[in-house]
Amino acid sequence: MSEDITPSPDLPPDRLAISAKSPHFNMELLSRGIGIRFKGVVRNNIEEYCISEGWVRVQAGKSMDRNGQPLTIKLNGPVEAWFEDLGENPPIAKA
Repeated sequence: MSEDITPSPDLPPDRLAISAKSPHFNMELLSRGIGIRFKGVVRNNIEEYCISEGWVRVQAGKSMDRNGQPLTIKLNGPVEAWFEDLGENPPIAKA
């Protein structure tokens, strides 16, 4: 059974990170603005997300690691994402 896994230009990718050191970083997509709903609540403090695996990473307070990067924790739950530049009622990527 083959599935078309080509991402839609109107839907965000399954996984995206805001850290430039991550392999899931994409400045072009981030510049469009990504809206995230986690467990039914719109969040604006997400460092990384994965829709298919159902998790987000958020900063753990003001703690930093030895390299000066913020420490993050992984939270599990339903994740929905959309591009904010598409205006009202954009298509939503969810599992």
